[in-house]
Amino acid sequence: MSSEPVSLAPSKPPAALRRDVSIWGSFCWGYADVGADVYVALGLVVGAAQGGAPFAFFVAGLVYIMVGLAHTELAAAYPVAGGGKYYALRGLGDIWGFITGAALLLDYTICISLFAVASAGYINFYFPAIQTYVIDIGPFERVNLIWAAESLGIVFLLMILNIRGIRESSLFNEFIGAIDMVLESTLIVFGFLFAWDPQMMDRQFRTDFPSVEQFFYAVSVAIISYVGLESISQAAQETRRPSTIIPRTSIALIIVVLLFAMAFPVLALGILPWQELAAHQSDPVAMLASNIPYVGFLAGPVAAFLGATIVLISANTGVMGASRLTYSMSEFHLVSPWFSAVHPKFHTPVRSVVFFSGVAAVQVAFAFSFGEKAMDALVNMYAFGATLAYFLVFIALIVLRVKDPYTPRPYKMPINVVAGKTEFSLLSVIGAISTAALLGVVVWTHTLGRIAGPGWVILFLIYYIVFRWKSRLPVFGSIKRDWENDQVAILTSAEEFDLLEQYKASLAERDRGLKHVAAR
Repeated sequence: MSSEPVSLAPSKPPAALRRDVSIWGSFCWGYADVGADVYVALGLVVGAAQGGAPFAFFVAGLVYIMVGLAHTELAAAYPVAGGGKYYALRGLGDIWGFITGAALLLDYTICISLFAVASAGYINFYFPAIQTYVIDIGPFERVNLIWAAESLGIVFLLMILNIRGIRESSLFNEFIGAIDMVLESTLIVFGFLFAWDPQMMDRQFRTDFPSVEQFFYAVSVAIISYVGLESISQAAQETRRPSTIIPRTSIALIIVVLLFAMAFPVLALGILPWQELAAHQSDPVAMLASNIPYVGFLAGPVAAFLGATIVLISANTGVMGASRLTYSMSEFHLVSPWFSAVHPKFHTPVRSVVFFSGVAAVQVAFAFSFGEKAMDALVNMYAFGATLAYFLVFIALIVLRVKDPYTPRPYKMPINVVAGKTEFSLLSVIGAISTAALLGVVVWTHTLGRIAGPGWVILFLIYYIVFRWKSRLPVFGSIKRDWENDQVAILTSAEEFDLLEQYKASLAERDRGLKHVAAR
């Protein structure tokens, strides 16, 4: 089949989803997804990095800052569903947009399954008998069927919640997110006041620093503590006044999450030996809280509630991200239009919600086939999709600065230099190099991830080739699209009328310049 661009009728403007997400709701979508990750990663990173855990979180946090700033610029400029997939599609072409989407779908579905398992694990802090209940089922040893059933029940509950609508789902995040941030801050303050021993942390850092391979593995795991910031861009199409809200909420989220993610490992290694934290990978924050003097008897159960609820809303955000992403992919003819069906009453992409909730349920079942290493199996695959997608987003940002200089950018990544008529951000180049390096680290250090991650992308590529071939669309080329009219529709739908006027004025100035050159 020809790889030359072909024309289609302009894709309908993505206006079928309701703009119901407020500034607090936008912040909570991101916080729900990113802020929860440390509750899962803490024990795993400490187990790998030992006394070097705070440094591993710090290195991962530097990359997270660059990723966050890149998504802030792109989401404010292009406030549509799809996030990284849309940016890669618009900047790099159809097949790269699809690959980015496939990588993010791996990330989102693992987010649903991993955090459903983690939420049930924190709930089981109150039921020690469930934590220790295991049976052998044929070739599968030490399987916790009760924990697995709880996790599947959570996936089903979140599927129903997201079918009912973004507003109900967003309110759920806002309510629990507010409680969790207060409790999390209280836990950190009490821990540093009553229990933290800086000499203990320093001793562990100096005497128990890991090997180079262990450290890089820990950094690749620590990255999952920051995965999910792009969920703000996924909800951009449903966010009110996105050019104003998204930069504010994204910058605030970057600061808040970085502070929390750094505070926990520093606090933990000043209270407990790293071995004890590594032994409690299912509920590390609750374990940490239980060891705070004076308040530990209360802080432990409260932290378990905190962990259960915050990872629950992170799983909820994963359902939203996967469903909105596939909705957008179908709108741009990257997957079947079947996925774009919107519920007539709730105005949500119901088929996408059900399908990828089902995928997450399969992942839960697969993970528990590894017995007591269920969470390890999911974490092993989690970082691959994120690092691949983030790398392609950085490349798309660099390319879009060249290909589309006319779209207003309410926020730009810092450290910009002008080369000819184009303005580049040096930070975006550093971000691209950093995420490419981290992708190599993930493939190097994650045994299951190096198989399942590329396998997932290859499987999706086979689907893409078959779908595009049957639809008589270019398989390796791109559909010719009228991006300028699409951008007008996007800004109109977002009610960003000032930006719309700026955009039209820039295009008019360009056209006058072209006519002047032609006349000469």
